[in-house]
Amino acid sequence: MLDHDKIAAAAKTLSDHWRDGTKLERLDASIRPQNRAEGYAVQAELAKHSSGRLFGWKIAATSEAGQRHINVSGPLAGRIFTDKVIADGGTASMSGNEMRVGEAEFAFRFSRDLPPRLNPYSVQEVLGAVGALHPAIEIPDSRFADFVSAGEAQLIADNACAHLFVLGDATTADWRARDLIEERPIVALCGAKHIGHGKNVLGDPRLALAWCVNELRGLGITLREGEVVTTGTCCTPLPIQAGDVFAADFGLLGKVSVAFV
Repeated sequence: MLDHDKIAAAAKTLSDHWRDGTKLERLDASIRPQNRAEGYAVQAELAKHSSGRLFGWKIAATSEAGQRHINVSGPLAGRIFTDKVIADGGTASMSGNEMRVGEAEFAFRFSRDLPPRLNPYSVQEVLGAVGALHPAIEIPDSRFADFVSAGEAQLIADNACAHLFVLGDATTADWRARDLIEERPIVALCGAKHIGHGKNVLGDPRLALAWCVNELRGLGITLREGEVVTTGTCCTPLPIQAGDVFAADFGLLGKVSVAFV
């Protein structure tokens, strides 16, 4: 098992690469996390190197295709920081970004805390703590040159590929009365339209949200009032490059966009 010094060393290595915009093949074997728990321990230490405050959480690999693509056994949770949040309609830098994909996502902002407890939270309990639903865009990246073969422990350590995030306005529609499984957001990109599907998000964005809450519960972390959870892409991750505009239309639930430079 990794002791605190090795966890700190792994986090510093990742932080240094993020700061410098460089990649690594893998963490040195002496400091490489071997399981999810060690990965989350490194991630928590990595958070101490961020210049921003905790804004919320992301979920990676909420579809079977996404899990196969990065060779993980299930979803991964990561932290979103305020210095990585871009205003709706703003611009995102492509500098150093090797993943180069954009993802249209359902995001939920919490109106009260959900602290750790012995028993898992039900979907209904989680939704009862949600204050608003937002359309969102995630722009992931990783410090691993070959993130497909890095493995879930290292990807978790690398903040579950969290990078940039765009939060649209809270929807004014009655989202609780809608079947989010069958929502079909449309992404306009490079003159083409791409149709997403709510069921791509772990079968239901609400199930993905409850998964995240319970993943944090198991780590002894409180999901706090005001924090946002973005639940994973509802559309195939779409290739992006400088000069593109990524516009996601969630119908009655709202719109969100970002340009790339």
